[in-house]
Amino acid sequence: MRFLPVFLDIKTGPVVLIGAGELLRAKLRVLAAAGARIRVHATDNNHDLSGVGADDAGRITFVNGDPLTADLTGVIAIVCAGAGDIGVAMSARARSLGLPVNVMDDLDHSSFIFPAIVDRGDVVVAVGTGGASPVVARRVREKIEALLPARIGDLAEFIGGFRKSIHAAIAEFPLRRRFWERVIDGPIGALVLAGRKAEAEAALKAVADPTAFALADKPAGQVALVGAGPGDPDLLTIKALRALQDADVVFYDELVSTEILDRIRRDTARIPVGRRVGKSGIGQDAINKLMIEAAQSGQRVVRLKGGDPFVFGRGGEEVEALRAAGVAYSIVPGITAGLGAAADFEVPLTYRHEALRITFLTAHKARDAETVDWSTLTDTRMTVVVYMGMTAAPAVREGLLAAGRSPETPVGVFARVTRPDAQGAIGPLADLPELVKRLDGGPAILIIGDVVRHAGAFRHQSPRQIISELLEAAQ
Repeated sequence: MRFLPVFLDIKTGPVVLIGAGELLRAKLRVLAAAGARIRVHATDNNHDLSGVGADDAGRITFVNGDPLTADLTGVIAIVCAGAGDIGVAMSARARSLGLPVNVMDDLDHSSFIFPAIVDRGDVVVAVGTGGASPVVARRVREKIEALLPARIGDLAEFIGGFRKSIHAAIAEFPLRRRFWERVIDGPIGALVLAGRKAEAEAALKAVADPTAFALADKPAGQVALVGAGPGDPDLLTIKALRALQDADVVFYDELVSTEILDRIRRDTARIPVGRRVGKSGIGQDAINKLMIEAAQSGQRVVRLKGGDPFVFGRGGEEVEALRAAGVAYSIVPGITAGLGAAADFEVPLTYRHEALRITFLTAHKARDAETVDWSTLTDTRMTVVVYMGMTAAPAVREGLLAAGRSPETPVGVFARVTRPDAQGAIGPLADLPELVKRLDGGPAILIIGDVVRHAGAFRHQSPRQIISELLEAAQ
């Protein structure tokens, strides 16, 4: 993120606008609609105010003279639109004075940029792409426009009018948040959004005890076991996103990506509890205890787990602990890493007449692989998906070969699936340990079976980095 999104208080001083033509007039309309006082240096001497409202026109002053020598005392920002070389020179002057400056379509000479704006009064949504693609920003704005109620700004203004009195009545922040959630999500908020503000004000003023109001419908603490998927935040379900936004505390695994953690509400407590290879965690019993204690204190808890909670995620153990403690819980499934790898690298886990069965297993360490009955996995029409199998790759190979699986069986090793830095290595089962060494670390999924021949690497140039060894059997 190059540009930090901030909101400038345009009531604190004038904005200087420099330029010509329709570019200047477009920025003039935006600034005027925002309520700014504007000093305009029109380099084409065009003082046309068409498209600007009568009330807004009173805040606009056209100034003669060279903007490079103009008095900038009290000015809060400078905008150049269609200003040519003057824009570059004005940028240098603004920077020397410590003033924010925007030179339209010139990131190198701008210290701030204009976002695409959704304006709902007190609710303003700014969408930016760092100046890279205003068209993308406008498309995002259009989608947000369609989602937001027309009177959402009225609701924000309504709440602002009562904020101080409620703050004085309810000292605890979590309880105040519950109070406003109940207002926004209940009949009072519905009245405001319906345009019946006077009725909403009367209803809120009738609340004699704000604390009791907040606690009246306070739900008991609960836990949501949420699958974070294999890493791509776009693969989170809507239900998972809702749980992350509602949570008071999130206990998350180490393998959950930063991009997914960014979807958690900002004031939510985040506590890492997972473990990785070579690093011991706090232990499952301790995790269970933390979840139960948080829920019993009335908090909304999310246990955020990579992939799916019920696929090698110990979700079953956690459910048993929550049941025994009498804690309410819900389960939000996620895309398991095996399915993420299959989609990312175009490996169909089943294929008509070729692969009729799938086996998922975990081989975190070599001794895990040694406990597997490999004789049940020799059917050529079975796809074997191995989780956490990088360390145990030699034992996986030896187990399958000893059981009779062909050394030419196609194998794919797919690391960090669905993430931008995903990698894959494809080759025969005999070379499995070597394939693992070609990748830049895990976590990784092993897919073993004839279906690997259908992977994108064998048919066209994959968008992912695939280190491919063409199999003799695939020729």
